[in-house]
Amino acid sequence: MKIAKAIAASTLLSCLLLVSGCSSVPVTGRSQFIMMSASQEMQLGLTSFQKIKKETPISKDAKTRAMVERVGQRIAAVAELPGAQWEFVLFDSPQANAFCLPGGKVGIYTGILPITQTEDGLATVMGHEVAHAVARHGAERVSESMLISTGGRILSGSLQNYSPQTQALILSAYGVGTQVGRQLPHSRSQESEADQIGLIYMARAGYNPEAAVGFWQRFQDYNRKRGGASTPWFLRTHPLDQTRIESIKSWLPKAKLQYRPQ
Repeated sequence: MKIAKAIAASTLLSCLLLVSGCSSVPVTGRSQFIMMSASQEMQLGLTSFQKIKKETPISKDAKTRAMVERVGQRIAAVAELPGAQWEFVLFDSPQANAFCLPGGKVGIYTGILPITQTEDGLATVMGHEVAHAVARHGAERVSESMLISTGGRILSGSLQNYSPQTQALILSAYGVGTQVGRQLPHSRSQESEADQIGLIYMARAGYNPEAAVGFWQRFQDYNRKRGGASTPWFLRTHPLDQTRIESIKSWLPKAKLQYRPQ
């Protein structure tokens, strides 16, 4: 009975982590809970990006770097992030990936360029990354981790009268429950939200939003060839590629209304 009550307490604490409020995300209007200021978030992004630039070689391909800068600035011009210090850097790495740090620090790896193929394909990736910055997903994840950590400490304090084995069992259940039940689903929803916002941004910037479907189909093929489809969906930080493709197709009509070719 005591164990059941403790597990119930951990479940209640997990549910409390779903609290939302404070601000809303542009384009989607989703409410979000953030415990750090925009200036704090931007400083974290700046510091981390400086470190990455020192540790990762930057591409020497001036033409491609100029393309990355051009596409990035066009998308940033239609994004809503007051005070952003936009920076778009092409890193020389075989990774088929890209990232965005708070405050507008975007990194593209050369390994993803064979998949983007065109500027419209690149705009798909960069629109997605810019959307992460605008939606303040980084600050949201930090805030969520702080809440989960606090919940864990509260739960641990309530278990002092239990045996060490029981405490370990319950705290382990809390950790797994918050990760699989909250953090991973939230990560997938953030990625999906960045897809949706990024589609709007690339259309506003004059890039054909239909190119996003082609990019994700090519990315799906890339993952299949490398066995990337083996991880169960509920343990993924990103949605399944096919799920992303279907979602993007459903958002295309709205994005097309804002598409003005340049």
